[in-house]
Amino acid sequence: MTTLTLPSNRIAQYWALTKPRVTQLAVFCAVIGMFLATPDLPDWRILVAATIGIWLLAGAAFAVNCLVEREVDARMARTARRATAQGEITAPQTLVFSGVIGGMGMWVLYNFVNPLTMWLTFVTFVGYAIIYTIILKPATPQNIVIGGLSGAMPPALGWAAVANDVPMQAWLLVMIIFVWTPPHFWALAMYRRDDYARSGLPMLPVTHGPKITCLHIWLYTIALFATSLLPFAVHMSGLIYLGSAIVLGAVFLWYAWKMYTDYNDLLARKTFAYSIIYLSLLFAALLVDHYIKF
Repeated sequence: MTTLTLPSNRIAQYWALTKPRVTQLAVFCAVIGMFLATPDLPDWRILVAATIGIWLLAGAAFAVNCLVEREVDARMARTARRATAQGEITAPQTLVFSGVIGGMGMWVLYNFVNPLTMWLTFVTFVGYAIIYTIILKPATPQNIVIGGLSGAMPPALGWAAVANDVPMQAWLLVMIIFVWTPPHFWALAMYRRDDYARSGLPMLPVTHGPKITCLHIWLYTIALFATSLLPFAVHMSGLIYLGSAIVLGAVFLWYAWKMYTDYNDLLARKTFAYSIIYLSLLFAALLVDHYIKF
């Protein structure tokens, strides 16, 4: 009897469609939401099931993104090697893959977490894969701002998984990621602006130029600094988080100011890299503060 197997390189190609590094950060923020939703430790069964379900649906959304943007990806050096851009994975194969893992994610969330989390995660899938990728991204240079809500949802998904509710505190976490997204993504777009010019997408550095983009980054980083203080202002967190938010935010402000006043591509790369470190450490500080109060 013969068995059907996939070669390891094909498995790696399908894995790459889920954009695992981006998915990891999204799921990390969702897990933080799960811990913050309860004064104790969350039920480990909910924690595991919700993590798996959210990961699968996020991966499905990114696979659809790769499919829709396969021609754009083929024109960009950063993405030209994706299997969808090279035609090594066809459109039907990508749709089947996305449908299978997305369906599995919905099944896991519905049966082992709760229907609210499943529906919120499904709406997030639609927001990213369809509203952002198909409608907004090719239509406006403010695409990342308008479409940023879907990418900001993971903390609310995690909170809903444990509490079966999405209170104001969860939406504060969503707001932080929502305001963080533009300076994070535009820093990448700045040092990849030639790539985006070839892609045909109306990215802000291409449509309005580097100086306007850097001004936007600076202004959004100021807004992010203020927004990051809200958990302390509403007594959701304590001094550990406050100190962390101030220090991390001050560094981000310095990067953004330097980009506006003395731009170079290396600085943009460093700013983009720091933005990921910033969000990871900020949410880690929320978790530490949640269990160690000062």
